[in-house]
This record gives sequence, structure tokens and C-alpha cells, in this order.
Amino acid sequence: MSVGPAWEVREDGGVTSWFDVRLEFTDGAGVAALAVVSERGVSVEDVRARPALSLDDLAELADWIEGPLFEACGAGPERVAEAAGPRRARPAWPRGVEGRRLVAQEYRAAQAQGDDPVLAVMCATGHSRRRSLRLIAQARDAGLLTPRHARS
Repeated sequence: MSVGPAWEVREDGGVTSWFDVRLEFTDGAGVAALAVVSERGVSVEDVRARPALSLDDLAELADWIEGPLFEACGAGPERVAEAAGPRRARPAWPRGVEGRRLVAQEYRAAQAQGDDPVLAVMCATGHSRRRSLRLIAQARDAGLLTPRHARS
């Protein structure tokens, strides 16, 4: 893995830094990413992979690069974590029928309160929006949620 600075922007007393990240694997596969480190934490802006990454691997990418990225930018993880607030590990979420049942429960509870149901599932599972939408679709397919569109 190699990490190198791309550019940095200083604004309103804060610093946002972009880094080029490259991962090369022994089987010839590789990932090139543009990662951003700011007071709010680490995010990935652009990813190019050969072969293409699965959605699960893409969700794990930030975890793969976090340590080397912090070392390269010279900021200890504590500094960025303190600025971003407390970081929580992803909560354990059951797989299979039980997981789909819990997704449906969170979704319906948010709807009943007038909140964004997708955001509620994201918060409950700790997954990204895309992964949460996939979990919601699985709950719909299992008949635990009403169909999204009425079919004629």
C-alpha cells in the first residue's frame, strides 16, 4: 500500500487534506482511491479498482486504508477522532431472517414517527445508505414490508 499527499485546503482555521491511496495485491488486483481527511473524519471520494470491488469490499475500503492514511498525513488517529466526535464501531447486526425482521421493524417505526426510514435503518445497522437500501429491499422481498410501488 502506498499513500501520498495530493493537495490540502486551509479554510476557517481547519484543514482538509486529500491523499492518493494505492493498494496492490499479489494476484495483480489493485485499488486506487482519493481519500479525504478533515476535522469530520476520513472519507473516500473516488475509487478505481481492477477487478471491480463488490459493495461489501467498497464499504470496507475506508477501514483498510485508515491506519496507513493517518500515518501518511502525520495526524494521529486521536486528533481526527476527537474532532469528528466519538467513533462507534458498527453494531453487530444479525444476518438472515432475523436481520431482515429488525430492518423492517426499524423502517416501520421511523415511518410511524414521520422520520426518514432509510436513515433510521442506516443508524440502526451502521451501514452505508446503499447497503441499508439493499437490506430494506431484502426485507421487502421477504414480505416483511409492503411493496414500494403498486403493481397493476
